[in-house]
Amino acid sequence: MRKVTVIICAYNEEKTIKEVIRSVSMVPIIKEIVVVNDGSTDKTKEIIEELKHEISFTAINLSENKGKGYAMALGVEHSGSDVLLFIDADQRSIPEGYINRLVSPILNNECDMLLGYTTVNFLNQEVNPFKILTGERCLFKKDLEPILSKMKESRFGIETLLYFYYLSLEKTLKFIHLETLKHNSKFQKMNSVKATASYINEGWEIAHTTFNNFGLVSKVFKNQIKNIKI
Repeated sequence: MRKVTVIICAYNEEKTIKEVIRSVSMVPIIKEIVVVNDGSTDKTKEIIEELKHEISFTAINLSENKGKGYAMALGVEHSGSDVLLFIDADQRSIPEGYINRLVSPILNNECDMLLGYTTVNFLNQEVNPFKILTGERCLFKKDLEPILSKMKESRFGIETLLYFYYLSLEKTLKFIHLETLKHNSKFQKMNSVKATASYINEGWEIAHTTFNNFGLVSKVFKNQIKNIKI
C-alpha cells in the first residue's frame, strides 16, 4: 500500500484550520500531514502550534505571504510519501468518506491526477465552469518534482499551471463531484472591499501564469489537434 501525505496550505484560516487538521488526522489511509502557514496575519499560526500538542504533523510557518503555489511546492518538498493529497484549509467540514473518494482512484492507478470539485445550483442545474481550479486534488509526487520552481512562482495561478502541465504531458485527469463539500468564501473571511480585490488579484495571477507558460498551453493545443480523428 502506498503512503499518502496530506498537504494543507493556509493563509488566514483561523476559523477552519483546526477542524480541517483534526478531520484528516482521523483518516487511517493518511500516514503524514504537512501544514504550510503562508504568512498568516491572524491566529492561524497560534492554532497550528497549539494543535501540535494534540496531533502529530509537520508545521511550516512562513514569515511572509509567498502565494499558494509557493506554499504547495514547499509542502511537496517536505512530504515523505509518493502520493500527495492537497486539501484546502477553508472547508467548513470534511464529510465522511471524502478523503477516500479523492485518494482511491490514484491508489488504483485509474488516473494521474484526481480533482474533486463542488458546484452551485444555476437554473436547476449543478454547474462549475471553473472546476479545474479546485484546491482538492490527489496526485503522484514524482509528477510534481520537475516543476517545483514553476510552482513557487505561480501564486494563485497554481491550479492553471498544473492543469496545462498535465495535459501537455498527455497525463490522465479525473474529476469527481464532492456534493457536500462547502468552503468559506472570501466574503465570509473579510469585508466586501478586500474580498473583491482579492478575487480580482487572483484572476490576474491566473492570467499571468497562463501567459508565462504559453509553451505548455501551445503544446496542449497541438496534442488536441494531433488526437483529432478525421
